[in-house]
Amino acid sequence: MNKPELVGKIAEKTGMKKKDAEAMVNAFVDSVKEALKKGDKVSLIGFGTWGTRERKKRIGVNPRTGKKINIPAKTVPYFRAGKDLKKSAK
Repeated sequence: MNKPELVGKIAEKTGMKKKDAEAMVNAFVDSVKEALKKGDKVSLIGFGTWGTRERKKRIGVNPRTGKKINIPAKTVPYFRAGKDLKKSAK
């Protein structure tokens, strides 16, 4: 399911106009992004948790040339599925 399909499903289930449902989805995504930028976690009980992790700098290998390259440290987002979401996927 992609974003337009999600917006359509939300509009259908709530009786909202697609434009309003799209605004709601965009607001949710923006809110999660803002929280992650601040280093906060976002938890929806039963659904899952979004957060960030620090990756250390490391040395990698360019697969084409075989040369070693330095990969800098960075912060990456993650999502951990909740218990109810895991059960529903089976």
